[in-house]
Amino acid sequence: MKKIMFKLLIYILSILSILIIIFLIYSSNYYKADNIANEILTQKNIKINNDYIILNPEIQSNNGIIFYPGAKVEYTSYLPLLDSLSKKGYTCILVKMPFNFAFLNPNIADKIIEENKNIENWYISGHSLGGAMASYYMSKNIDKINGDILLGAYVYGNIPLEKVLVIYGSNDLILNRNKLKNSENEIIIDGGNHSQFGNYGHQKNDGIATISSDQQQDITINLIDDFIKNKE
Repeated sequence: MKKIMFKLLIYILSILSILIIIFLIYSSNYYKADNIANEILTQKNIKINNDYIILNPEIQSNNGIIFYPGAKVEYTSYLPLLDSLSKKGYTCILVKMPFNFAFLNPNIADKIIEENKNIENWYISGHSLGGAMASYYMSKNIDKINGDILLGAYVYGNIPLEKVLVIYGSNDLILNRNKLKNSENEIIIDGGNHSQFGNYGHQKNDGIATISSDQQQDITINLIDDFIKNKE
């Protein structure tokens, strides 16, 4: 019996080791941030922590936006989008996820909120899988979060839809639109795609955008700004 149990244990450990190796290989091939995104890291309004980056507005804000990056995308790819939002007066916090997968640490917002008590009003946002995990967090913490902002993502969890802003491009071929819940704040960017919310290049299997990345992000920034102002 002991020999059988030992062999079974060895077999299970071998399978787990193989699965871990496969995951590490898979996760090591991810989309990198471009030079425009990386240059923002040198700005004076940037504070880099182990788990997240804070982008501070010129004037101290009571409104904070926590952002979860998309799967297999270097988190700094979203710095241009969030830097522009900080210029609108929001404190933006970009999360670094383990192995670039938001599902590995969806509750990191707890730590962020605890460590940034100067922020009174919190919004949580994310792109693609990051958006789904952001909405999952909000569904478990409705009392902490004022609104959920999803970019190329759908609601995952039970959230009042009036508290959700969904933005996606008309040429997005990554988003599963069958899972959208018809939020009253659902907006399609004409000519946009899935990839251009971040600065990491064209994502495999995505549609071709007919507007520039700057245009798509500018539209997104204004929509987010309007959404939050309507909540105040």
